[in-house]
Amino acid sequence: MRLCILAAALLSLTACGGRSDLPSALNDQEFWRLFETFSEPGRSVGLSDNFVSNEPRVAENARWLSPSGGVYVGVGPEQNFTYIARLRPAMAFIVDIRRENAALHLLYKALFELSRDRAEFVSRLFSRPVPQGLGERATVAEIFDRVDQEKSSDARLAESIGLVRERLLMVHHFPLQEHDAASIDRALHAFADGGPALHYWGAQPIDSDILRPSYQRLMTMPDMTGQLRSFLASEGAFRFVQDMHRHNLVIPVVGDFGGKGALRRIAEYVREHHDVVRAFYGSNVAVYLTNQQMRVFCGNLSALPAARNASFVDSDSVIPLAARLQSCPR
Repeated sequence: MRLCILAAALLSLTACGGRSDLPSALNDQEFWRLFETFSEPGRSVGLSDNFVSNEPRVAENARWLSPSGGVYVGVGPEQNFTYIARLRPAMAFIVDIRRENAALHLLYKALFELSRDRAEFVSRLFSRPVPQGLGERATVAEIFDRVDQEKSSDARLAESIGLVRERLLMVHHFPLQEHDAASIDRALHAFADGGPALHYWGAQPIDSDILRPSYQRLMTMPDMTGQLRSFLASEGAFRFVQDMHRHNLVIPVVGDFGGKGALRRIAEYVREHHDVVRAFYGSNVAVYLTNQQMRVFCGNLSALPAARNASFVDSDSVIPLAARLQSCPR
């Protein structure tokens, strides 16, 4: 049970009175059931593999968020972990039309669970040896600089693939489809080949690390006040996200923002458990929707059991969800 206390006035009526019964952990069967039953048929988006975000304002967006509990809904790859670390929700759903993105988050789940700390996590992600002498107080810049000095190898990559598959298939017993396993392998190959310099467009050199930030740049980029906000900026931020993964509380979902499946099912689940969505991260997905799809998306947003002060996060700003709904086509 969660207490509402003074915050009750900010919650939707369905969540007040301390009646939230969101689970504090899911077993493996329930996790996979939510993944499968909430998901829609996926489709590929040919612009980029999108292994890495291309949004340089993630740290600045995170600055305007504060711990809120409740439920987080987002889209895309690793930037979600920064928002989760900042918001500290009770549960998170990451919805993307590409099934490859769900596979990427299963890969991340395995890596979070396998890693003792940030240095080991970053090393495993890029299939590099773990640098010695990096403790909990190491800065994120130090971690990436040291990992970048290490070399990946076919043997190290094979070890990473083996450990991830063992974790997902033998420990969790997730019934991965062949294309899910292939997507995970492909992502690990990309991280190993590109290293910390990997960016949205791949591993090729780039002219601007600001306009097309690398993975390393995204993790080490400060906000406008000079503060670091990424989920790897501190051991505490990392461990919060790690703990959520270890309790099966970050659920990937294959879903279309302009469809009537995934987001509606998530809304119903949150409502049934008497809780609220506190933040919705939509990135720039809206620019890819037709007018009809935008109307459906706005209907999906309005169907969410959202807190009255819920936030809507896009690629460049944070606004009240209510304001985002007011801008929807009539």
